[in-house]
Amino acid sequence: MTGSLLFVAIILLAGAIICVSIAKRLGLSSVLGYLIAGVVIGPYMLGVIGEEGQDIMHISEFGVVIMLFLIGLEIEPKNFWEMRKTILGMGGIQVSLTMLLSYYLFTSFDYESKVALVLSMAVALSSTAIVLQTIKEKGLMHTTSGASAFSILLFQDIIVIFMIGSIPLMASSSPKMPADNHGGHVNLLDGLLMELQTLAIIASVVFIIIAGRYLIVPMLRKVVKSGVRELLIAAAFLIVFGISFVMEYVGLSPALGAFLGGVVLSNSEFKHELESTLEPFKNLMLGLFFIAVGASINFIVIQNNPFTIGGILVAVIFIKAIVLFIVGLVFKLKIDQNLLLTFNLSQVGEFAFVLLSFAFQSSILEQEQLDIMLVVTALTMGITPIASMINERLILPRIGTKESVKRPMDEHTKSEKIILVGFGQFGSTVGRFLKSHDIETTILDHDSNRVDYLRRLGFEVYYGDATRMGLLESAGIAEAKILICAVDNPDAAHQISKQVKKKYPHVELMVRARNRYDAYELVNLGIENIYRETLDTSLTLACDVLTKVGFEKETLKNQVAKFIKYDEESIRRLAAEPKGDDDYIFKKREEYKQQVESLKEDFKRDKKQT
Repeated sequence: MTGSLLFVAIILLAGAIICVSIAKRLGLSSVLGYLIAGVVIGPYMLGVIGEEGQDIMHISEFGVVIMLFLIGLEIEPKNFWEMRKTILGMGGIQVSLTMLLSYYLFTSFDYESKVALVLSMAVALSSTAIVLQTIKEKGLMHTTSGASAFSILLFQDIIVIFMIGSIPLMASSSPKMPADNHGGHVNLLDGLLMELQTLAIIASVVFIIIAGRYLIVPMLRKVVKSGVRELLIAAAFLIVFGISFVMEYVGLSPALGAFLGGVVLSNSEFKHELESTLEPFKNLMLGLFFIAVGASINFIVIQNNPFTIGGILVAVIFIKAIVLFIVGLVFKLKIDQNLLLTFNLSQVGEFAFVLLSFAFQSSILEQEQLDIMLVVTALTMGITPIASMINERLILPRIGTKESVKRPMDEHTKSEKIILVGFGQFGSTVGRFLKSHDIETTILDHDSNRVDYLRRLGFEVYYGDATRMGLLESAGIAEAKILICAVDNPDAAHQISKQVKKKYPHVELMVRARNRYDAYELVNLGIENIYRETLDTSLTLACDVLTKVGFEKETLKNQVAKFIKYDEESIRRLAAEPKGDDDYIFKKREEYKQQVESLKEDFKRDKKQT
């Protein structure tokens, strides 16, 4: 429509805002909103984005690159080693079995064996961008299905290195594409013998590991010493783009290099600073990536090959779903967690774009084969959020109810005085302490695997999502005296508190808050009993420090009680204030000053009395 970059940017942002807002209002994933925006403003409808969305695809891929770098930061080598059985087991079975079944699928479509192998490798990969975004939005990261999905995706992100490394070996008998067909990029592999290409890939990985330890970390230390915030942002992007360029120069996926760089830096002192710096950019660029995927759905290719594309599309999703469900059964996931895993990962992922393009450049795939698989990949990414919504709204409630009829939760009619929601680290501590004083509670948790594990330990825990009022009523909320909300998801805690306070105001709510800002929201709901995770622990540590330098323990106990009292009063005074503006900062500073002065006066008074 127009060559103006500003006009394209306006349309992209407007499309994202409108479509994502509508999607969220309908209870859909934001990913689906971005994909729909891409289709609408793409070359086959409004035509704002250029041919097949390629004019923004390259830029938007930085969202995937940054996301993989941040994922790498979370995977410390020690934690990776502890997860090795889940990663290698679930991921290995999923990739191997999917490749095997997909290979037979494509050979049945009369593709030669080399082409079928490449396509089966692409099909075995799922979308890290879509799955992790969806899991985080729905608060499923710490559930069994979320942890299982993360393990499988992590294995895929690693194995794709070897998949791409094997493509030059498969292309050894095929003529090379001309240099200009690489999109103008210089590729080191083009200048090497076939026997040396895999060695070059391994050498690039080793280089990133060494550079991370001996070049990047010292550079970051110097940047931090400068005290200039903008330099740290620039350094973060330099690290991500620099590592990505090295991998692209070797002929591999930039995202893989970014992931490896993140793993290398996961033990450095700059881990959290890099995370907080890049997180906002990642979310924006990922949205742009999903728009580009929606725009890349080539409706002309679909029109020319409807039955081929339809057949491959259905077969691919069916194969992936069956394999994922089998993996869940092997690793003893309960039916609800297994269905979440199956529906979330049943698409073909963004790395398939990279792998298929590399295979085309290596003369393994023909243009028509590439076009068909790119469309299939984009369609699976668009269908998955819809399938997940159907699963969560139509299938899970019915299957979950049928499954849980055999469970004590649905047979449970006894009304308890106390209901405890959430039995993770925080909730289990509360529950164990209450039980040690012969106080029985009705315990609810939404992770069925955790429920069965805790039941084997002797706890009377019931499965269910406490944001559903029906579950709370089944557990006896109408006759309950106290509800303890110990879930680790602030949104869920807010929703539970709001519903219970509105419908059952006689129930006393005692709610966990992660921090001061979560506490503000709960105060504004009218919640009286709020428990911040780190408050008591922090004060215990401070008391221990003061004791070691000569203060008396009894006096400090009184000071701790007064500190908590003053801090709770401060939170209630500040809860209604707009956060972040100058007026809030001024009032908060005055509150801190008054709190310190009051504690000093109390301390002097207590000391005189003793």
